Amino acid sequence: MEAPLNFGTPSPSPSTFSLSPPDLCDDINTPDTQRSLLFDDDVAEDPLDIAGGNSRFIMVVGGLGYIGSHTVLELLKANYNVLVIDDLSNSYESVLHRITTLASEHFIVQGRPMPALHFRQLDYRSPCMRSILASYSSYTVDNRVNRVDKMRSYPYSTLTRNDSGIDMEVDDQQERTLTRQSRISGVIHFAAYKSVEESIRMPLKYYSNNVCGLVDFLSLLEEFGIKNFVFSSSATVYGEGANCGVPLREELCVHHHESFMDEDGTERHAIPGVLGLTSPYGRSKFMCESILADIARSDPSWKITALRYFNPVGCHESGILGEDPRQKPSNLIPVIATVLTGTKPHLDIFGTDWNTPDGTAVRDFIHVVDLARGHIAALAASISGKIQAPFRTYNLGTGRGHTVREVLSTLEETSQRQIPAREVGRRAGDVGFCVAEVKRAEAELAWKAEKSLKDCSIDVWNFTKGRCPPQMPEKSGC
Repeated sequence: MEAPLNFGTPSPSPSTFSLSPPDLCDDINTPDTQRSLLFDDDVAEDPLDIAGGNSRFIMVVGGLGYIGSHTVLELLKANYNVLVIDDLSNSYESVLHRITTLASEHFIVQGRPMPALHFRQLDYRSPCMRSILASYSSYTVDNRVNRVDKMRSYPYSTLTRNDSGIDMEVDDQQERTLTRQSRISGVIHFAAYKSVEESIRMPLKYYSNNVCGLVDFLSLLEEFGIKNFVFSSSATVYGEGANCGVPLREELCVHHHESFMDEDGTERHAIPGVLGLTSPYGRSKFMCESILADIARSDPSWKITALRYFNPVGCHESGILGEDPRQKPSNLIPVIATVLTGTKPHLDIFGTDWNTPDGTAVRDFIHVVDLARGHIAALAASISGKIQAPFRTYNLGTGRGHTVREVLSTLEETSQRQIPAREVGRRAGDVGFCVAEVKRAEAELAWKAEKSLKDCSIDVWNFTKGRCPPQMPEKSGC
């Protein structure tokens, strides 16, 4: 069940988290047998209205993972109440405590109460999600007066004597209507599987969770009237187009016909589709974007934003919150971290024959805090109506590329340690160059990445150094 998290700062909405095992629907939402939603007066109270009143929440599915946890922290700092859904399949509940520690410290300094933070351990595909959404809904009973003409209601009334004393005049009848309003004002989706390599070995796992899971989840959100949706997409949707050697703009991957202005001010027309998707993971993201685009086109009341990540790196500057997956890491920085901590003997550099300055792949490495703030910007722009289209894609990157060797060198310089590395062949599904064109996000979301690769290295080392073995006496470092 739930226990309060005490932060030492008064809050009108105490943060809570669940210690119950996943998929226990009865524990999550027990029907109130003492109260009738249809016949009690005015407002049907929610027995699990933990926050009190009608507080609004942002629901973050997959909110304890690497990007999700940093986004939850930034949401709290931006004064949003947050509901986290995570099955802990690739994360730890201790991440929740790290988030609350950092958030409470922030609000103590600010002299303000911390927003509510709720957690449910649950797979977003679970049938219990319906109970969760119901518990975050407000119910109002409307009393409407319908004037009923008995002469029309009873067609044989003309056969009745007028002096019988039966009232044949128009009568008033009350009709009670139950209206449900969700207190979840927006959803951020981080619940997809994300390993390119694993998706090639286990494609059905990726299509089941990433695509089929999303379809069912969207149907459930629509049922509850929740239509403000931020989707974590990926630069993998650009496929082989990433190897063109120039920054990738959003129009290279569209789902319906679009017109845009190129660098010379000439109007161009983008046709739906993309060139050469390289993995089931990338295909699953493209499919999900297509589904979202089709939904938005059929029902413009949806507000859907797809954020195409490039390569998230870094950690929170405190060194408390970072990338610590439960499963085998596949991203460059956490793999380097396993080498620094001695868990892995060396870093494998996949491919040294790419058409790049040093032969290793070029990536657009964006600090995870910048990425998290990009979600806040997208959410705010959607809620405020600044994004006019019901479906819109944005690249989240820096617009600058760095090779794998540059990243390795920067981390060696920051840690003052040599990081063993070996060169191996190209990895299936990889591309040689992947850098974002970021003008659309800068113009429409008023967002721009601020942190450098050096900032990323310093923060990663702060997060990692406590787990590193002692340095040999003849070598300098921590």
